[in-house]
Amino acid sequence: MSFRHFMLVLCAAFVLTPGCFAQAHPVSGQEILKLTQQYVDVAPKRYIGSPGHDAAEAFIKAHFGPEVAKGNFIDDRFVARTPIGPLTMHNLIVKFPGKKDGIIVLASHYETNYWLKDIHFIGANDGACTTALLIALGQYYREHPPQGYSVWLLFTDGEESINQEWTDSDSLYGTRHIAAKWSGDGTIGHIKAFLLADMIGWKEMDIDRETNSTPWLLDLLAKAGRDTGHSKYLFKDSQAVDDDHIPFMQRGVPVLDVIDFKYGTASDREAYHHTAQDTMDKLSATSLQVSADLFVELVKLINER
Repeated sequence: MSFRHFMLVLCAAFVLTPGCFAQAHPVSGQEILKLTQQYVDVAPKRYIGSPGHDAAEAFIKAHFGPEVAKGNFIDDRFVARTPIGPLTMHNLIVKFPGKKDGIIVLASHYETNYWLKDIHFIGANDGACTTALLIALGQYYREHPPQGYSVWLLFTDGEESINQEWTDSDSLYGTRHIAAKWSGDGTIGHIKAFLLADMIGWKEMDIDRETNSTPWLLDLLAKAGRDTGHSKYLFKDSQAVDDDHIPFMQRGVPVLDVIDFKYGTASDREAYHHTAQDTMDKLSATSLQVSADLFVELVKLINER
């Protein structure tokens, strides 16, 4: 048997990438999908101040017992001024120490919209699946401790607006708070990249070229797509999105928003966004697999840069 024939045989048993003949997925999209279902079962409504919001925080924390024991799980509690008065919010931070100076932040919001509290809005794609993605990535980095920069998971609170109309002052509460806090204590100077996951579980996912993102990180995302065989899921559309990366962008941190803002039908590209139709049946293990592969590869590429 020739070497090439041998490698092709191996390819039949593993998941392929164009950069090598065989490579298993480091994080399972199917497991992320299951975790998403568990999350929305426990906390279907997660608007700030609700029992579901408390349940969401408890669900996340329960998956990081070893990090809690080591003091590497931080509940960043703060009070935000909102259109309905002061609200207590919680950013949840999980730290996986690396071997060289610098931090890669992987972020996603975990709450649902306050102004949708009176409908059955579970945010399957908008918040739930990317929360599950971060939990799964945390399990991966626990088993495979970072050998380069530290990896910090940031589960952000208050990304969504309180009122239906999104404004600069009524949105991004968690990241505006933590970016200012980390700017004040010097942490922000150690952040090599802020990578945000948002709305990347839809079965028809196509990740935007998000133009508020840092150009070299967009280039790395394109390379990650090639390296993992997922280029077809990238960059059919280009647009700027106001999202949790903006407060860090404004402070000079390299940022990347990995997002597919389209979420709907051919006639209405946002038909499912912020509606009761943002449900589990819209998601796929394939899209979550692609998302997980891209984030793991991005961390690797940033370390190699």
